[in-house]
Amino acid sequence: MQVVLLERVSKLGQMGDVVNVKDGYARNFLLPQGKALRANKANLERFEDERAQLEARNLERKNDAEAVHTKLNKQTFVIIRQSGDTGQLYGSVTTRDIASLLSDEGFSVERNQISLEMPIKNLGLHNVSVTLHPEVTSTVVVNVARTEEEAGRQAAGEDVTAEQQAEADEITPVVEEIFDEGVEVELSDDAEEGAEGEVGDEIAAEAESEVSAEAETEEAVSGTNGDQAAEDVTPA
Repeated sequence: MQVVLLERVSKLGQMGDVVNVKDGYARNFLLPQGKALRANKANLERFEDERAQLEARNLERKNDAEAVHTKLNKQTFVIIRQSGDTGQLYGSVTTRDIASLLSDEGFSVERNQISLEMPIKNLGLHNVSVTLHPEVTSTVVVNVARTEEEAGRQAAGEDVTAEQQAEADEITPVVEEIFDEGVEVELSDDAEEGAEGEVGDEIAAEAESEVSAEAETEEAVSGTNGDQAAEDVTPA
């Protein structure tokens, strides 16, 4: 679809430019947002008639955005979230969360003015772009932390997850060292005597079991022989 732009649109063109865009992009964004008109004869004539007014309105909006930019740009905003020891969040921080935070701080910003390639899923300091006007963009720092105290440490340049990771490494047993080949384990005299006693008891039990088995076998054989002898002496 061909449209005439009523304001500057990033990566598309300046006010007054006639550009080709996909139908869905025009119908779902440019036209309902008042950023463009269909580029037919009537709309082109209308644009030329209203161009001076559109440029004046655009300049006024730009000046307002620049005034906000001076207050907003480079500001840091803290968002408290829960996370694991590695710093990965239980959930994420979205454009809606950031827009709500800025609004709470007195800046009138919609979620579609926040630029995030993907939701924030880790603790730390994150640079986020806020489009105040097609020609004015501010950058804010979103400090995602578990507590206000951690947020302050992160702002000072500290990695709050490094300390916890180091503690985890210290308490994790080094299994490889414990079971390395060639490591000798010293036993006390009592332990050695106890071990030898257990081995002796096991050997004695096995010997007793073998004698018992042999006795049962001999008894069974004797019984069989006796029965056979009785059969031999029975009269025909």
